[in-house]
Amino acid sequence: MSSRKGGKFNKSGRSGKFQNVKSSRNRDRKMAETMSELSLKESGSEGTDSDSSSGEENKDYSPSFPVAMWDLNHCDPKKCSGRKLARLGLIDNLRLGQRFPGLVCTPVGTNCVSPMDRDIMASSGIAVVDCSWAKIDETPFGRMKSPNPRLLPFLVAANPINYGKPCQLSCVEALAAAMYITGFKNEAKWYMGKFSWGHAFIELNETLLDRYSECKNPQDILKVQEEYIKEVEEEKRNRGDDRDMWPSSSSSEEEEEEEEEEKVAEKDDVKKDGE
Repeated sequence: MSSRKGGKFNKSGRSGKFQNVKSSRNRDRKMAETMSELSLKESGSEGTDSDSSSGEENKDYSPSFPVAMWDLNHCDPKKCSGRKLARLGLIDNLRLGQRFPGLVCTPVGTNCVSPMDRDIMASSGIAVVDCSWAKIDETPFGRMKSPNPRLLPFLVAANPINYGKPCQLSCVEALAAAMYITGFKNEAKWYMGKFSWGHAFIELNETLLDRYSECKNPQDILKVQEEYIKEVEEEKRNRGDDRDMWPSSSSSEEEEEEEEEEKVAEKDDVKKDGE
């Protein structure tokens, strides 16, 4: 069922909603670029040693602890990072109702993941809930039980679907973030290395991930999160960019529908120009 509403069209015949989709994506990328520039300033470098980094990626840093997920079948199998990990044999599937003893990254967590969780992950592993952000309200979190539910702190997605969006992480990004923060940095990079875009997630968030990994507890994580957001916003102001830094949330279904409509509108424009 379409959630589209009727809207006014501008003189070119294209709905204003299509323009909003493009501006939203540009805003996402601008915000990601600001974070990247801030990270480079802190590191004091304009680049990385590609030879040494590629050598690290080729090493086998597969974790010695269990990695699992509850797959709610909400996502497109071709785009789902969790499904790809399953095909590669790098993650186990959990059944609804099955209990997981380790750390679980879930939207219904009560505390942020922190370095305090390292021993839990090392002994019992980590799991994620693979569900669509557009279907959070209908996700049966009560049937995915763990004694250690955790939230992830502020991070920016680098996956192709939600690039530049705060907190809209994919399965593998959530796993890697939790591993990195708890001290399993090589394992985190190893997992992200299974995706062509994976290095971008670490590069985009490295400064923040390093800060999180130096914290002692969830309270410190929250303080670092607040400080970093202020720094990014200040950097944006210094650049004279007065646009909204954080994009408003919208469902994946609506975005996909708008993207398809945008393509149709562009095709219509091309046809008109050729007549």
